[in-house]
Amino acid sequence: MIDRRTLLTTSIAAAAVGTPALAQRKAWVMPEEYKPRIVTLQGGLPAGEIHVDPRAFALYWTLPEGKAIRYTCGIGRAGLYESGTFTVGAKKEWPAWTPTQEMIERDPASYKKWEDGQPGGPANPLGARALYLFVPRRGDTFLRIHGTSAPWTIASAVSNGCVRLTNAHIAHLYQQVPKGAKVVLH
Repeated sequence: MIDRRTLLTTSIAAAAVGTPALAQRKAWVMPEEYKPRIVTLQGGLPAGEIHVDPRAFALYWTLPEGKAIRYTCGIGRAGLYESGTFTVGAKKEWPAWTPTQEMIERDPASYKKWEDGQPGGPANPLGARALYLFVPRRGDTFLRIHGTSAPWTIASAVSNGCVRLTNAHIAHLYQQVPKGAKVVLH
């Protein structure tokens, strides 16, 4: 359970995130409306869940007392966004990345060179942190909530199905979300 002190600390951190260790490849100034903020939710969602509203490009980390931290996110392009209920099955810092076979087939010019994987780091498309989404019986879905080396792409439908945040925002969310947390992609 998150207490008031944690809520306040989280709010301050959400407003101030952005460290040289999570720097991006190119300069970009985040619009004020994209910055994380504490919001009041309708509908009584339990604390400790992630909910993604693709129409609003919004990811919500639910808090006690009907509150949530709202992050602006990017989502999957048309036909690639997969709604459903998942759990965080793994968490990784500066994760390596390998495109799926479907990605390579869709766009070999962009992905074929990485078919054996790309090591983690600032140029990696998964960015600074990743939450791996799992479902029962299937395990890893290959869907992620992750950072990005291209923060200007948040608030758009641009990914191959994953949900992306800026590196600073995923680092902030990553600290709070435990393995096993419920994730709902609406």
